[in-house]
Amino acid sequence: MYKLIKAILFQFDAEKVHHFAMNWLSIFYRLPFGQRLLRLMFDSSNEGLSKKVFGLNFKNPIGLAAGFDKNGKYIDELAALGFGFIEVGTVTPRPQAGNDLPRLFRLPKDEAIINRMGFNNDGVDKLVENLKRIKCKDVIVGGNIGKNKDTPNENAMDDYIICFEKLYDFVDYFVINVSSPNTPGLRALQEKEPLKRIINSLIEKRNTHALQKPILLKIAPDLNESQLDDIIEITKTTALDGLVVSNTTLSREGLKSASQDVEAIGQGGLSGKPVLKKSNDVLSYITSRCDKPIIGVGGVHNAEDMNTKFESGASLVQLYTGFVYEGPGVVKKLKGFTHKL
Repeated sequence: MYKLIKAILFQFDAEKVHHFAMNWLSIFYRLPFGQRLLRLMFDSSNEGLSKKVFGLNFKNPIGLAAGFDKNGKYIDELAALGFGFIEVGTVTPRPQAGNDLPRLFRLPKDEAIINRMGFNNDGVDKLVENLKRIKCKDVIVGGNIGKNKDTPNENAMDDYIICFEKLYDFVDYFVINVSSPNTPGLRALQEKEPLKRIINSLIEKRNTHALQKPILLKIAPDLNESQLDDIIEITKTTALDGLVVSNTTLSREGLKSASQDVEAIGQGGLSGKPVLKKSNDVLSYITSRCDKPIIGVGGVHNAEDMNTKFESGASLVQLYTGFVYEGPGVVKKLKGFTHKL
């Protein structure tokens, strides 16, 4: 059924379809017995899949990556599809429109997406309002935090602190996003010294709270070995709790789509099947040298992809593009094959 629906939806603009689909999911969820029907169709109770990571109890190790529900509007609906955890954001202190349209593109031959969204979101205060309305209590929620586009890098730390403090009582863990390719200059914050300043400042803020919530760092798959070694050193010399590996890639190598079509799309981060090996290589490199837990993300579309992440050292996995291409039943399918936890 989803193949037919996807064939129709893929005829229209990707970002408009995203909003259309999520709005209809929300409408269905709120119908009498809508929530129960969604769980019956797409969720499954797998008691043996619960896992404790970062000191948190995940009912299953399959999550939804940041960027899908930036403003935390659909957490209850997405939880009904079986996700064990949902990461909201990337959120910035002030609302921002993001980059010009169009900015989200499908590459069906590659089962991939190119996006240059640019941290479009309604701002941290609106996200907090939405998080206060969550009814589902058994899903872990992560907060992915970033900086506003017009905030200079030398003041970036202030933006991360604002988001951190405002979200602290409403999310279960945090992810520092300095790896999106769609905010000019952002990836420069992955360099060792500015990154350590941001991490240590957030850890200092965390120490003022009675409940110590996990802080993770999301990195790009395009880092070289020297840069990865710096990341590994930072994880060992700070109180960082773990990593998210990885964000989208700037590479366009090995795509099946016509080169002229890819060039016409222009700039943006590539996600989906083509990033699987690249992200797994980074994952394996880090896990062989660092024992902090890692959320593996990038190219997970099926059970083989997921279990490869686990074999490469991931403690948890996230989907985004795989969710778009495989549909709402993908989590239920994956939970039936999580045999290498």
